[in-house]
Amino acid sequence: MIIFGRRIPMIFALLIWLLVWEAIGRAELLFLIPPFADVVRAMFKLLATGKFYQAVSVSFIAFSTGMMISISIGIPLGILMGRVRFIDELLGMWVNVFVSAPLTAIVPALMVLTGFGQTTVIVTVILFSVWIITLDTRAGVRNINPSLLEMGRSFGANKLQLYTKVIFKAALPEILAGLRLGLIRGVRGVIVGQLLIAIIGLGELFELYSRSFLMDRFWALVIMIFLFAYMISEAVNHLEKRIEFWASTR
Repeated sequence: MIIFGRRIPMIFALLIWLLVWEAIGRAELLFLIPPFADVVRAMFKLLATGKFYQAVSVSFIAFSTGMMISISIGIPLGILMGRVRFIDELLGMWVNVFVSAPLTAIVPALMVLTGFGQTTVIVTVILFSVWIITLDTRAGVRNINPSLLEMGRSFGANKLQLYTKVIFKAALPEILAGLRLGLIRGVRGVIVGQLLIAIIGLGELFELYSRSFLMDRFWALVIMIFLFAYMISEAVNHLEKRIEFWASTR
C-alpha cells in the first residue's frame, strides 16, 4: 500500500482498515457493521461454545472429503488432458466453461440429484474446486520440456514411471498452484452449499446470526473463515516456493 508516495507495510495498511472499521461501528453509520472490538469479543465467545466446534466439524468433514475427491479426480484428469490430445479436445471446453461459470447458480439444481444434507455440500465443494485443479495440472504437463521425457525413456523408465517420476514431478509447480486456488474455491463451495442447500455446519450459524441480527458474531465467523482460507493458501504457497526451482530447470 502506497500513501503520499511512501510504501506502507502490509500490517500498517491492515491496521488502518481496522481503525476505519472501528470508527464506522462506533459512529453507528451502518447497522450491519458493529465496532471491530465487539467482533473480536464475539470471536472469543464463539470459540468458547460447543456449538461452534460442532459446526466446524461438520463443515470440515465436507470440505476435506470434497477436496480429497477433487484432487483424486483433478490431477489425473489434468495429466491425461495434457498428454492425450483426444481427451483434451473432448473435455477441454467443458473444463474451461466450469472454471469461468457462475457455479453458485448451479448449486440449487444439485438438490434433484443428491437431496438435502452433507452429500450435497461435498458435491458442491467438488464442483467449485476440481476444475481449476484440472486446468492448472494440464498447463503444467503441457509446459514440460520434451527432453525430460526422452531422458526418462533413455534410462529405461516404463510408462507408469514416466507419469509418476517425470511428468508429475515436472508439473508439480503448476499442480500446487491449482491446488492452492482449488482449496480457496473449496472453502467458498462448502459455505455456499451449507447456505443455499443444507442449512448445516457453519452455514447454519451464518443463517442464525444474520436472521437474529447478531452482526458481531456474523462478522466474527466471516473473519475466522477468511483466516482459515488464508492459512491454507499460505501453506500451499510456502510449499510452492520450496519446489519452484523445478520450474526453472525444466
